[in-house]
Amino acid sequence: MITTRKDTPFQLVASDLDGTLLAPDHKLSDFSKRTLKDLHDKGFTFIFATGRHHIDVAGIREHVGIPAYMVTSNGARVHDQNDKLMYSNNVPMDLVAKVIDTIKVDPEIFIHIYRNEDWMLDRDDEFLRNYHEESGFSYTLYDVNNPPTDGIAKLFFTHPNQEHDYLVKFEQQLNEKFGEQLNIAFSTPWCLEVMAANVSKGGALKVIAESLNLGLENCIAFGDGMNDVEMLQMAGKGLVMETSHQRLKDTLPNNEVIGSNADDAVAHYLQDHLL
Repeated sequence: MITTRKDTPFQLVASDLDGTLLAPDHKLSDFSKRTLKDLHDKGFTFIFATGRHHIDVAGIREHVGIPAYMVTSNGARVHDQNDKLMYSNNVPMDLVAKVIDTIKVDPEIFIHIYRNEDWMLDRDDEFLRNYHEESGFSYTLYDVNNPPTDGIAKLFFTHPNQEHDYLVKFEQQLNEKFGEQLNIAFSTPWCLEVMAANVSKGGALKVIAESLNLGLENCIAFGDGMNDVEMLQMAGKGLVMETSHQRLKDTLPNNEVIGSNADDAVAHYLQDHLL
């Protein structure tokens, strides 16, 4: 039975992870963990909505100790509270190698693939490995000249120096070549991601809401990246992090801006407005 406060229309709470709910060390603070447990105890349904892989997110969810839905790979996968796959939408097989061919001309860029249960990388990246320390999820290596093409939830690209401007030119190239066939977005200023055309966190959120006989007006969402735009637009209330990239703030000028992930701004907002 829903036991939420009578003065809020929200029953679903969705949040991005890196730069939003997670602290700068890419872990959940004790305060955020307690807040998520309080939400669950009050009858709210929580949704992790992230670009991360579902196995990685399941590890984070285990640390919290609550049932939660998972929107992963920016909406290419949706799992329910019991890890049952509710929705899947892969990058078209005939486009995977073409996308990689566009990027691999620059040997500095790391080329990542989320394929079914695996995170695959063209070479070792210690920086990204540290992102997944809490969940223990790590990558395997693949041959960039002979990549897998089936079961690809998303591809993403990073630069060793985490340079946004360096990747923007590839964002432009990919949009020129595949703009109508793929969804191309930055999850962080230094991580460029590629999914199937109609994949978004917002669309995935709709899948969950409809399965619970709710609408997106019953959802409050938090995010900080361009991969959060659809979710923040479609939710009944979409909140933008203070530390978001300026492109997101410019795209959603009317959305309320809250504090930083370093200050547990999401958890404080939930405590102040829902709990």
